[in-house]
Amino acid sequence: MADMGLFQEAVAAWAAGGPGDPAREVAERLSVRAVVLLEGPSDAAAVSALAARRDRDLAAEGVCVLSMGGAMSIARFAHVLGPPGLGLRLTGLCDEAERGYYTRGLERARAAQDEFFVCSADLEDELIRALGVTRVKELVRAEGDLRALETFLRQPAQQGRTAEKQLRRFLGTKKGRKIHYGRVLVEALDPDRVPAPLDDLLTAL
Repeated sequence: MADMGLFQEAVAAWAAGGPGDPAREVAERLSVRAVVLLEGPSDAAAVSALAARRDRDLAAEGVCVLSMGGAMSIARFAHVLGPPGLGLRLTGLCDEAERGYYTRGLERARAAQDEFFVCSADLEDELIRALGVTRVKELVRAEGDLRALETFLRQPAQQGRTAEKQLRRFLGTKKGRKIHYGRVLVEALDPDRVPAPLDDLLTAL
C-alpha cells in the first residue's frame, strides 16, 4: 500500500524534529493500529517477506513496518509513535547487543517492552542458523554471488571465523545485499524452521 509509505515518511520527519500533524493525519486516514519498529531495511524486508508467505497484507491490517535507521533511534520513534505521541501499539525486533537502547527508549516513552522480540546476534544470524550453512551457500550460488563469496572467504580477516559468522559478514559487504537476502533467506525457510523471534513477531500481530 503506497499510502503506508507516506506514513513512514511523515513519521521519520517527525522523529527528526519536524511537525507531527502530517503523521497524525495519515495515521487516522489509514487506520494505523500498530508499528513494527526495526533497526534496518534488511529486517523490514525479512518481516515483509514472511508476512507475504503467510498471505498477510500488513498495511491493509493497519500495521506499518518501519525501518528506524539504527537501534539508537528507538527512543525518538517510540516517543512519537507510542503513548506520548500517536498512542499506537509498538512491536518489533531487536538484537541482543542493542537491548539496552530499547529498554531505555521504551521506558522513556512509557511503551511496553514485552512486545519486542530479541535476536541472539541479529536477524541474519538467526536466518543463517535456521537454514544451515550449506543451504545458504546454495542460495548465494542461485543468486549469482558465489564468486564474490569465494573471494571474500579468501580474505585473511575471515580465517578462523566460523562459517556462520563468515556468511553473516558477507551479507553486509555490499550495499543492498542484506536487504536482498533478507527476503531470499526468509522465502527459502521451511515453515517449521522460521526463527523464533521472527515467528513470534508475526504471530503476535
